[in-house]
Amino acid sequence: MRIPVRLKRVIAIAVLGLLLSPLPTLAHHSFSAMYDVKKYVVLNGTLAEVMFRNPHIWVFIDVPGDGSSVTWGCEGANPNSLFRRGWRPELLKVGESVTMEGYAARNGKPLCNLRNLVTADGKKMFVGAVNDGAPAVPTP
Repeated sequence: MRIPVRLKRVIAIAVLGLLLSPLPTLAHHSFSAMYDVKKYVVLNGTLAEVMFRNPHIWVFIDVPGDGSSVTWGCEGANPNSLFRRGWRPELLKVGESVTMEGYAARNGKPLCNLRNLVTADGKKMFVGAVNDGAPAVPTP
């Protein structure tokens, strides 16, 4: 049985569409577009909120300043990769003291690309996304 040319085209377009459909999921904001590699920050504060959702987790801490506190929001890796590293949302408790290390936002807002998080009991965990374009964390 011969397959008509028109049907072959439809099948080829459908196959091509299926092959290209995952590409939008690879689209991602660039590390260097959002964060500054020259602005490495170490933030000490009180955990205000943890959002353990796709596409990235967000950790918010209140950092004391001159008479008031500033809430910093730091973007971490995606929840699935953190689960594979042993992370669980219940590891962090709102109100506990934490230290977060990462790269500050280019626009000067209190945002950062989270690399490491140190819990109140001293446990240091890598929270960054692997191969996200961020440089290796500098050693003090």
